[in-house]
Order: sequence, then C-alpha cells, then structure tokens
Amino acid sequence: METNVFEELAKRYDTPFRKELAEEIVKEVRPELEGVQPKTLIDYGSGTGLVGLELTDLAESVQLMDSSKQMLAVAEAKIERREIANATVRHADFMEELPDLQADVVLLSLVLLHIPDTEKILKQLYTILSDGGTLLIVDFDKNELVSHPKVHNGFTPEELHDKLTQAGFSSISRHTFYEGSQLFVNQDASLFLCSCVKAG
Repeated sequence: METNVFEELAKRYDTPFRKELAEEIVKEVRPELEGVQPKTLIDYGSGTGLVGLELTDLAESVQLMDSSKQMLAVAEAKIERREIANATVRHADFMEELPDLQADVVLLSLVLLHIPDTEKILKQLYTILSDGGTLLIVDFDKNELVSHPKVHNGFTPEELHDKLTQAGFSSISRHTFYEGSQLFVNQDASLFLCSCVKAG
C-alpha cells in the first residue's frame, strides 16, 4: 500500500501559510452554512481540522474525517484542548469503503485535487448526503502552469459542473473568492467555492 504522505506531514502541517489560507476559506464557507443550518457536518479530508473546527458553532455535530491517522491525532488534540463538545474525528477513506452514515452537509476543502477518480468520490459523497443535503467544495481554479503527478491542476467551472451533474447533484453554483501568489505548487492561483444539493 502506498505511503500516505500526509502521515509524515501531520506534525508540521499547521504552518502560518496554511492557517492564513484556512481563515480565508472559513470566512467564505460560514455564510453558506448559516444559510442551510446543518445538523450534521462532515469535513472530509479534514487534515488537522484547520477549517472544520472553526465551523463547530454552526452545526449540532461536526465529524472530521481523513485517511491520515496522524492528521486526525493532531485534530483530536485540538478538540480536547479547546473542549469542543460537538466535534469528533473518524478515520475513513471513501475511495476504499463507504461508512454507514448520513450528513446534512459535506465539506471538501482542498481535497478534490488530491483524489485521482473525481467521478467516484462525488458519487460516494452523494450517497453519504441526506436528501436535500449540501456539498461544499473549495478548490483551485484550473491552472495550466501546474504540473504535478499527484494532483489535478485545478478544475474549470464546466468540468466540475458536468461531473457534479453526472453524480446527481443539482442547484450548482460556483464563484472564485481568493487569489494569492505561490498558492498552488509554487504557482499563483485562485480558489473557488462550489455549492450543490442532493435533490430529495
């Protein structure tokens, strides 16, 4: 089995750069969640919880899910230190196995670019969502200057819209909200937020 690079990264993951980027993402995602009032939120590919743990006041329960146990250990320590009663962690990889659970909102923050089979993960997320549930995706706009064997070089609006529609999602909206230098494999890049719904 391939070594999970994030296991090695976990202890030094929360750099000032990543914290700053997470703050921008949280700022953009919060109004979306205020609009849907979720009971249950899954932050899939949560890493150390930089984004998900800042949203716990907007849901009855928040579950941080990641395929890296080391990342989750860092997240769990934060939950205990900050005494966040409604947050838990769970080791999971939806590409391997889909747990038996449902969520009102699933958040994918800078995760989709790391998953080779985009179509499969979107179908899995559709299955996990409750009817009427919302999927929120934060990721990079397509960037032809980025070339890396382990990641997609971002997503065009058309490409993502087609993949989400094929997976069964509707009410798809998307906007670019942040631009920065050397954000994405040392290239200048922009981030988008996409929201879509599993029609009940």
